[in-house]
Amino acid sequence: MDRKTTNTLAIDDFKRNSNVAFAILYQQYFTYTKKFVLNNKGNLEDAEDIFQDSLVILYEKLFTDDFKTHTCLGYYISGISKNLWLKKLRNKQFLIEIPENYYATHQEEINLAIENERDYWDRLNGYINSISTHCKNLIQDIFMKNKSIEEIQSKYRYSSKHNAQNQKHKCVEQIRKIKNNDNF
Repeated sequence: MDRKTTNTLAIDDFKRNSNVAFAILYQQYFTYTKKFVLNNKGNLEDAEDIFQDSLVILYEKLFTDDFKTHTCLGYYISGISKNLWLKKLRNKQFLIEIPENYYATHQEEINLAIENERDYWDRLNGYINSISTHCKNLIQDIFMKNKSIEEIQSKYRYSSKHNAQNQKHKCVEQIRKIKNNDNF
């Protein structure tokens, strides 16, 4: 039986208020939702809630006049579950409790980490300031301003994305050589 026929039969079953389609979806596709939720900071109860909410959404969508699915209902319900869980994660406040005496206990370690971070950025800025102006600008555009390779190609008038990638590589190599010479 093809996917379209299976979807049609399942939709007809839903519209007759039969629980057979729900049971089949639960049996075949809850495992996917459970695995996804458990792997993304959730628990079994979260997975069950998300899957049930997904079934309710599917059921409501089935009664709209323009409902069409271009995939099997199992994939459709799995997609709804995934989106619901990701939305819940985005809206969830993850709190980390830090004991009151944490800073006092780890003060030396924290200060050393801060100092190492400052040293790293100072060295990196020194390396960047030691390369050619063209490479300095290119590196800043790519890594500090997050410009895409297409934007770099256009701005620097490279004939292809491949040429832009090669130039990026050459500029990174300039930094690597300066860094390696600095370590000796």
